[in-house]
Amino acid sequence: MNRFLNAFLILLAGILWGSMGLFVRPLNAKGLSSWDIVFIRAFLTMVFMAVFILVKDRSLFKIKLKDIWCFIGTGLLSIVFFNLCYFKEITIAPLSIAAILLYTAPAFVMVISAFCFKERLTKRKIAALFLSFLGLMFVTGVFSSGERLTLKTLFIGLGAGLGYALYSIFSRYALEKGYSSFTISFYTFLLATVATVFFIKPGEVMGVAFSSGSMIVLLIAFALVSTIIPYLTYTVGLKGVENGQASIIASIEPVVATLIGIIWFHEKMSVWVLIGIVLVLTGIVISNISVKEEKNDG
Repeated sequence: MNRFLNAFLILLAGILWGSMGLFVRPLNAKGLSSWDIVFIRAFLTMVFMAVFILVKDRSLFKIKLKDIWCFIGTGLLSIVFFNLCYFKEITIAPLSIAAILLYTAPAFVMVISAFCFKERLTKRKIAALFLSFLGLMFVTGVFSSGERLTLKTLFIGLGAGLGYALYSIFSRYALEKGYSSFTISFYTFLLATVATVFFIKPGEVMGVAFSSGSMIVLLIAFALVSTIIPYLTYTVGLKGVENGQASIIASIEPVVATLIGIIWFHEKMSVWVLIGIVLVLTGIVISNISVKEEKNDG
């Protein structure tokens, strides 16, 4: 698989993650809390992946006990910890602040990958990261709103960014140990399901989930579009793309979320948002150019 296709798979993952609002808002309107939605997302993904593996190749269930830390990393330290921090953040800070702190993730990925996987911190990578992050600040309205950070807000937000970044790190370790993206996704969401069940009331959640045929269809679409397909494509894409570059490409997510808000939910489009979108896209392009040039230089 060539680098362009790998980069496209990661871009696709970011686009699909960005569409989450199309599902989360209707589910929230039905009385489901953020944790309820996280649980449903993890549970349905686990079930779909289990069925798929049973049909495709049952050997994909096999993992070595000594490698369980990889899946604890993706499932608990990433998915659960990231959600715990992020949902706390959006209760104590404006959404713009929460979003921009969440997208410190590419910086965490670059630094950690430099130490763990010996990925080079090049000038172009740093420039791409800077442009993307600056663009996200415009998109989320941090400049125009003039919001201020408290120390508590800062640390919880950075915790969300770190948790978000850890999926790339632990997934890379699992891939290097020879595990399939299907295996990684199954065990990630199995552990996430076990952990998040303590934050919800399962009976009430299931009552809403199976309240109508349209709700069941919505939940299936939610699991496929916002979780199963993007996590698989992202994990597969990591096979041929460095972690740092992948995290920058995936920063298309909030841009897509913003555009959906404008097109679908009739939210306002400002000049700042347009500038931000251009900057994020420029960062993604520079990130991909840098990979080609580094390969030629090496």
